[in-house]
Amino acid sequence: MDTTRTPPSIPFAASPRSSVGFEWEIALVDRDSGDLRQAAQTVLDAVRQPDGSEDPAIRQELLLNTVEIVSAPYATVGEAAADLHRNLERVVEIVDPLRVDLMSAGTHPFAQWSRQRVTDKERYATLIDRTQWWGRQMLIYGVHMHVGIEDRDKVLPIVRALLAYIPHLQSLSASSPYWGSEATGYASNRALMFQQLPTAGLPCQFDQWSELEHYVGDMLHTGVIDVFSEIRWDIRPSPQFGTVEVRVCDGLPTLLEVQALGALVQCLVEDFSARLDAGESLPTMPTWFVQENKWRSARYGMEAIIILDEAGNEELVTDALPVLLARLEPAAARLGCLAELEGVFRILEVGASYQRQRAVADQNGGDLRAVVDSLVAEMKAGHPLA
Repeated sequence: MDTTRTPPSIPFAASPRSSVGFEWEIALVDRDSGDLRQAAQTVLDAVRQPDGSEDPAIRQELLLNTVEIVSAPYATVGEAAADLHRNLERVVEIVDPLRVDLMSAGTHPFAQWSRQRVTDKERYATLIDRTQWWGRQMLIYGVHMHVGIEDRDKVLPIVRALLAYIPHLQSLSASSPYWGSEATGYASNRALMFQQLPTAGLPCQFDQWSELEHYVGDMLHTGVIDVFSEIRWDIRPSPQFGTVEVRVCDGLPTLLEVQALGALVQCLVEDFSARLDAGESLPTMPTWFVQENKWRSARYGMEAIIILDEAGNEELVTDALPVLLARLEPAAARLGCLAELEGVFRILEVGASYQRQRAVADQNGGDLRAVVDSLVAEMKAGHPLA
C-alpha cells in the first residue's frame, strides 16, 4: 500500500442507524425443462421507467438468466421484506405467461455455465474480458444485506467484528451443493467460486478509514478497479449508501429465509453499534481463523465445527446459533424483528437449503430436475418445505 501518493477521499453517506435493505438475485427457470431461461431483458423492458431508465427495484445482473430484486431502505426487516415481495410479484406477472418460473439458490443444480449469455453492458464485458474462464463460470446467485451506520468511525470495527459470524451466515444460507449436474460435496460451492474474482472474498482488516482510502487509491492507480463498487468483499463498507454490506449469503430460496438472515445481520450490527456506544472494543479474530471458518462452513454447512474466538475455542455451528440468538434478543426487540429472527430456528428445524436439496435428490433417485422443482415450489410458498 503506497502511503506517499495522495489517496482519494471517500465520504460516508448519512444513513439512519440499523436501517436495512436487501438485494435478492433471482434465477429465471423454464417451466418445461427446469433449465435457465435468458429472459431477463423481457422483464427489464416491461418494468422500464417512463423516461426509459431502469426500475430501481428490479435490476439487471451479469447474466440474462437473472434479475435482481432490490428493496428500499427501511427501519424494519418486515418492511424491507414486504417491499421485496411486492416486486417479486411484479416479476411473476411478467414471466408467468412466458412459462418461466422463479427460484433462488447459490447455484442452479444442473445448468451449464457455457450456455449462459452475458448482459450487453460495457462493465460486464470488461469484467469477462479481464477474468476470462473464471468470470464466465460465475453462474451463481446471492443475497446482499445492507445495514445503516450513523457514524463512519463505527464502520471498520463493525466490519471486523462481523467476520467472526461468516460461518453462521454461510452455513444457514448454504444452497449450492450442485454444480453443472455434479454433487460437489460442498454445502456452498458458490462461496469458494466467487472468491476467485479479483477483490472478491474476505475483506482486508483495516483499523483506520485512511487505510481504506489508501487501499482504494492503490487499486485505482494500478487499474485493479475503476470504481469502489468493484471491491467485491464478502463484507464491505458501502460509502455511497452509508451502510455495511454483508454479501456472505448464498441465494436464499424463500422470503422467510431472507427475513431470518436479514434479521440476524441487522441484530449483529445493532448489537455491535450499542457496544461501541458503551465504550467497548469489539472482538476480532485472526485472519487465519476467519479463512478457516469460511472454508469449514462452505464445505460442511450445518455440520461445521467453527472457531468462535481468537483463543481458538470451537463449537458445532448448530450449537453456537441458539446461544447467539439468545444474546441478540434485546437488539431484536429494539429493532422490531423478533418474529423474523425466530425464522433462524425454522431453518435449524428443517435444514438449510443444501440439505433440503440433497434430500429431494435422494428421494428421487438423484433427479436434479426434482430439485429445481422443489426450489421453485419453495419460492412460491415463501417458506422452506420439509
